[in-house]
Amino acid sequence: MKTNLFAGIAAAAVVAAVGTGSALAADALPPIVEAPYYEAPATFEPISSETVSSASGWYLRGDVGYAWNKSRGVDFFQGGNDLYSPFTTSKLRGGYSIGGGVGYKTSSRMRFDATLDYFGKTKFRGSTTGGGSGSGACATSCTSEDLSEYTALSLLANAYVDLYTHGRFSFYAGAGLGGTYVKWDGLDNTSCPTGTGVCDPTISHGGAANWRFTYALMAGTTININCALDADVGYRYRNVRGGKMFEYASAGGPGYDRGFHSHEVRGGLRYTFGGCDEPPVEPPVFTPPPVYK
Repeated sequence: MKTNLFAGIAAAAVVAAVGTGSALAADALPPIVEAPYYEAPATFEPISSETVSSASGWYLRGDVGYAWNKSRGVDFFQGGNDLYSPFTTSKLRGGYSIGGGVGYKTSSRMRFDATLDYFGKTKFRGSTTGGGSGSGACATSCTSEDLSEYTALSLLANAYVDLYTHGRFSFYAGAGLGGTYVKWDGLDNTSCPTGTGVCDPTISHGGAANWRFTYALMAGTTININCALDADVGYRYRNVRGGKMFEYASAGGPGYDRGFHSHEVRGGLRYTFGGCDEPPVEPPVFTPPPVYK
């Protein structure tokens, strides 16, 4: 009986000792800390470092061209101021043009400019018919040959709109209003009998110079060369109002042309100031602090 009692007491002591040791061991272990959880940092779209073309800005332009001109007729006072007669024929030759201008591109499609163009000497050839003078070649039926030429300066305010763009090519239409300063050289008039006979001496009439109202219509293609330079190939129709052409001389004159119009092909370049922007600076990547979960 005593033996069983001692055995029970010993077993209880062992269990108590084991439990106490486990508790002490548990108190001695360090606390468990979970590893931090990082969210992926925010990212940004990469920005291209290539230069880009400016959508607007001031530009300079220079152009050369060739114009086919057509006279709308010439009228003059014949034999005094009581008979106002038309020329029988009046023809203009073609001529070259050179010009420049300054403009502003307000958007990717619209631009405006002011241009000044010089038109080189354009030859005029005309003729008149008459007769019945007191003497000379025109005592009977006669025909005159009339020769002159003019130069011109054209100042226009223009507006353009790009209708369609494909790659480097933009197709545009435009219109302009302004004035043209037409300077005629003297007109040389030589009258000869119709058929055969001796011609009268040539009579020279002084030339006139004046400003005329002008309007223009344009169409063409812009070819983008780089972010600052464009090539321009186009067509321009110009309509110039009439005005005084030559002065009175030897019972003839003055004369007035009815104006003329021209069909012109042109080519040129446009340079845009600040057309190439500086490469944009990429923003720094923001990395948020770690989030513990």
